[in-house]
Amino acid sequence: MARYTGPRCRLCRREGMKLFLKGDRCFSDKCAYERRSYVPGQHGQGRRMKESDYGIRLREKQRLRRIYGMQEGQFRGYFGKADRQKGVTGANLIVLLERRLDNAVYRLGLAESRAQARQLVRHGHITVNGRKVDIPSYLVKVGDAIQVKEKSRKMPAILQALEAVARRGVPEWLDLDADKMLGVVKAMPERTHVTIPIQEQYIVEFYSK
Repeated sequence: MARYTGPRCRLCRREGMKLFLKGDRCFSDKCAYERRSYVPGQHGQGRRMKESDYGIRLREKQRLRRIYGMQEGQFRGYFGKADRQKGVTGANLIVLLERRLDNAVYRLGLAESRAQARQLVRHGHITVNGRKVDIPSYLVKVGDAIQVKEKSRKMPAILQALEAVARRGVPEWLDLDADKMLGVVKAMPERTHVTIPIQEQYIVEFYSK
């Protein structure tokens, strides 16, 4: 499946919920979902038919996949890995996605969105334990120190993102030193740390058929 390059706000409207794909814009009155919460397209405001059980599970999978910016093959790979681990498959899946380096950079407030965080990582602006890591899917572990490279610390995008940290907050499993643009993984993320309204059991049922 090709990477989606269209308007990101259209995805929020299609999934019927805010996916927070555009940073601060999602919290402002410019948010397209707040202004037009119906699905996009010519008949978006028309009468909607009741979704089938399959459709409900598909939508839940698509929501989580789009929140984290995954293509289908990559997302299914994470599901397979989560299914092979001990514990609850759905919770394992979300924890794996949270451990991605691009997500950790976003959660620390070093980027306004996961897409921006992914770009920062790919362009070599982020180090892990003092070494450049340009792989967004790198899985962080306890004790990892995530930091913006010294030469990149004056980038307007990063400075602007850090201004919003106080409003957005940093999850319990991470610790941020904003002055040094340094984050430390204090513990493994847990399902309770993720507040996105996703029913992951539907995703497990979708792939289990």
